Amino acid sequence: MSHHIIEATDLHFVYPDGTRALNGVSFRITHGESVAIVGANGAGKSTLLLHFNGCLMPTGGSLRVGDYPVTRETVGQIRRSVGVVFQDSDDQLFMPTVFDDVAFGPLNMGLPPDEVEKRVASALATVGSSHLAARPPYRLSEGEKKAVAIASVLSMAPAIMVMDEPSSNLDQHARRALINLLRTFEHTKVIATHDLDLAADLCERVIVLDEGSVAADDSVRNVFGNRDLLARCHLEMPLGMQRCPICSGGRSDAVDRSPGRE
Repeated sequence: MSHHIIEATDLHFVYPDGTRALNGVSFRITHGESVAIVGANGAGKSTLLLHFNGCLMPTGGSLRVGDYPVTRETVGQIRRSVGVVFQDSDDQLFMPTVFDDVAFGPLNMGLPPDEVEKRVASALATVGSSHLAARPPYRLSEGEKKAVAIASVLSMAPAIMVMDEPSSNLDQHARRALINLLRTFEHTKVIATHDLDLAADLCERVIVLDEGSVAADDSVRNVFGNRDLLARCHLEMPLGMQRCPICSGGRSDAVDRSPGRE
């Protein structure tokens, strides 16, 4: 299933002002993987994600999504395969009603009205938001906006879902609902996040970016259990992988359990 694959080879990106954001990034993500991309502010996470659907183009090296290299000529095909959920849902929701927002993508794909309605109904049901269809997006809570933003991606039936800080601005109830929802997506997931506990809950693999380069690419346990690596990259071990400092006499050593268990 090559349309589910993302492959970067010596990927570079330099902004017009000369800022080097990506410096020789290489990795391969295959069908069904759930991969977290983590790093401190300015590490290059958002820049990398904007390459996945052609919002940015490489200034060096290459990026392939499915059967297509990311170029200006292939953007249309790539955006049919990659669904992006932005950090700020207000950047994604701009139509008069929730139904209109979720229908926007399928309509622009040229699907017939009856198919669009089926997709909207299915996507909203999947995120538990069918009751919001007639509501204006600006009247939704942050958790509701995030669910609708995800529905607007699901309605396009993407092979790959890419999310930038999906848990930002969510309370604990909405965050847990988001995690449970994302576990149901069966295809490839790529999540850029500062929320390392969410990454440990949802992902098996972690790519650590540091100053635009790949500092590590390994399993959740190997990356988040490596204190020296995390310190070098200005990251903290997920709380779920630490001992309680009270119960352990002030220590915060990693507990020997699988990431994501509660």
